[in-house]
Amino acid sequence: MTMNMTMNPLERGRRRRAGIALLVSLALLHAQTALAWSNHALLTWPALSAEPAWAALPPVRVESLDTFLAAEATGLATLLRDEEAWAVQQVPNYPARPAPIAFRADAAATAAARRAAFIAAVRINPASRLNLFLQLPPAGSPGDRPVLKESDVTPLTSTEASKFDTFVALREGETVPVVDVIATATDEPDYGIDIGVWSDNGTAHGAAYGFGKQPFGNPALEFSSQAPLHIGYYHEAAIVYKAAPFLARTFPEARIHLWRSLAAYALRTGHDYWGWRFAGWALHYVQDLTQPYHARVLPGIGVTRMLWINTIDLIGVHDPKAHAITFVSNRHLALENFELHWMRSVLAAPPTGGGDALRALRDATQDAREPYRDDWPRERISQQSFEAADAIDAALVAALPARITSDPSYAYGVTETGLDLYATSTPQARETLMRAITPLLANAGRHTRAFARGLRPN
Repeated sequence: MTMNMTMNPLERGRRRRAGIALLVSLALLHAQTALAWSNHALLTWPALSAEPAWAALPPVRVESLDTFLAAEATGLATLLRDEEAWAVQQVPNYPARPAPIAFRADAAATAAARRAAFIAAVRINPASRLNLFLQLPPAGSPGDRPVLKESDVTPLTSTEASKFDTFVALREGETVPVVDVIATATDEPDYGIDIGVWSDNGTAHGAAYGFGKQPFGNPALEFSSQAPLHIGYYHEAAIVYKAAPFLARTFPEARIHLWRSLAAYALRTGHDYWGWRFAGWALHYVQDLTQPYHARVLPGIGVTRMLWINTIDLIGVHDPKAHAITFVSNRHLALENFELHWMRSVLAAPPTGGGDALRALRDATQDAREPYRDDWPRERISQQSFEAADAIDAALVAALPARITSDPSYAYGVTETGLDLYATSTPQARETLMRAITPLLANAGRHTRAFARGLRPN
């Protein structure tokens, strides 16, 4: 400690902030490939089933994106101009869209050119499939619809294979239930639409989109680049933001508002399929923020402990920092694994009474009575998740094998593969985790309904 004691106060403060920034950066580097909820559709079906009004809606006619864009090019040009102005004014640190990629109505444009212009204007990955498809619920039957390959719905090469259920193709002109469109779409933003959009991702679209450099994570890794658009770190201590200002560059609010505005426009103009598909895209980011590891950088590690870890790291004791990062990353992924297999199990064969997971997602007794507001992702949804983060982290440590949660040599998904933590947990451990996760599912269901209800016709 002699070295640290002889520093002047300004130097000690600089090193302390640098140490926190390094710890946060490394933690994000380890956790950046993680999803929030591994399969959002499994949350959405039961959440919306709590309100009979959803099932009562007439089926919607399927139409391609090209059909929608051809019919609404003029209106979309205005809407996207207004949407950009809203984001610049309302979203802190929002990177404005470059003028050359603004969407313009062009009656002479080909369908391919119009689609490319829309994709650029909303700044998503040009390789996004955007095909017509549905995800089937667990144990669902495709009937006479063709079963699709994963590559038909996602360009990703590093997907978590266990997250996917069955996809089936839709035909333009057929009709499908509204809830199935929304549920399918809630998982779609994890299929690569936000990949490669930053200037240092080595992609042509990242160079053109104006988002700037990726705020955190490894820009060379495929899945890393979606994290700043799916995570909302809004409630950390002031010293953490001072040390790591890049944490303020997270933008799920912009994505939520963009897709919600497009949903409302499509529904208003008679394009119900795309209205509900865009609504599902927006809901994905809302649901992301109900997962504590997407609202808190280092669950289980308070600011005081963070400072201590970095103080001893400065004098050469590096293991506590490396261990903390590994533990948080492994627990994050373990939570997703347990929740995925739990939801898949109860939806494939619902237990008598629906089980705790389904009851939580369907519980409308605590639903907000006021309409959804644009400030909810920051001020309400992520705040609830931030406050729940330490408790869920502790529950994972208490319930799961120590090798997964507390062994610094263990790398989730590398040391072992093909895990099903729901099936392999002891009855006591399973009960502990279900009890801890149930309030998170209740929040996800509550906010899913509040958001979607605002778009549903009376």
